[in-house]
Amino acid sequence: MLIEKIEINSNSPVFIIAELSANHNGSLETAIETIKAAKRAGADCIKLQTYTADTMTLDSRKPGFTIEGTIWNGKNLYELYKEAFTPWEWHEILFKTAAEEGLLCFSSPFDKTAVDLLEKFNVPAFKIASFEITDIPLIEYVASKGKPVIISTGIAEEKDIELALDACRKMGNNDLAVLKCTSSYPAPIEEANMVMVKDLAERFNVITGLSDHTLGNTAPMVATCFGAKIIEKHFILDRSIGGPDASFSMNEEEFASMVKAVREVESAIGVVNYDLTEKQKKGRDFCRSLYVVNDIKTGEVITEKNVRSIRPGFGMHPKFYKEILGKKVIKDMEKGDPLHYDCIQK
Repeated sequence: MLIEKIEINSNSPVFIIAELSANHNGSLETAIETIKAAKRAGADCIKLQTYTADTMTLDSRKPGFTIEGTIWNGKNLYELYKEAFTPWEWHEILFKTAAEEGLLCFSSPFDKTAVDLLEKFNVPAFKIASFEITDIPLIEYVASKGKPVIISTGIAEEKDIELALDACRKMGNNDLAVLKCTSSYPAPIEEANMVMVKDLAERFNVITGLSDHTLGNTAPMVATCFGAKIIEKHFILDRSIGGPDASFSMNEEEFASMVKAVREVESAIGVVNYDLTEKQKKGRDFCRSLYVVNDIKTGEVITEKNVRSIRPGFGMHPKFYKEILGKKVIKDMEKGDPLHYDCIQK
């Protein structure tokens, strides 16, 4: 997968996305400063959400349009999206700011008109939000643009993921990534289920990653261990400004800590390689080998009392210990001498 000039594959560094979402709290200035802070914190990309209350839902008070069981409990859907949306007239300046900061920028569109708007800015990729994974017509339209498509799976069953990926491939788009996501806000760590990152990659033959709503660094670090190549976290300048997503968003210091942790995990994972570094080879000086532990005269027999396996590692390999017991030495040897074949009677 190539997002602008950044290659994302099984060997590439984790691509880290800062999700702006509603964390501008209705202020363009805050949105701009948030993008700059995301760059300082080490993000590779800033992601927007492109919708209006009218493209997302209906202005209705009928049953089903009131949110229950979440941090937005009791809110009307239309009112929530009216509060949280990013004004479309802001997009140009936000994309420009991201470019000036050296960040990639793309968005989650929630209907065709949003896709059309984003295409005007030649976005390098599209993100399908968790709750839109069942909107096959939208996914087909997004995929038809020929850009990489990243799909979150927060409310998806296996068949939903299959349908979404099939919709993309039907449009000739195989540039796909799937993100493990838990659509709780914030998500309990015990529901993170990070082993799914590896399973999604193997089951669907796609790049995988994590769209994370847990608190802290743990889930991103574990996801990296399981092969995540994309990590997305909600990002906010300061949770004290409030807003719909503030409670599960990272500030600059926390996000920077996460980026550092992910990069350290990447370094720690390494590659499958049984060769030793020069430092490791030097460390073998302190492994065990066969040494004389009591003086031995020429012609005396090697026993467990005069030869042992000890540190350091300049004598014979311990695997030869039983083989040399009972044999005679051909020269005087002192306590502390390494034992070698040329000291032993053939």
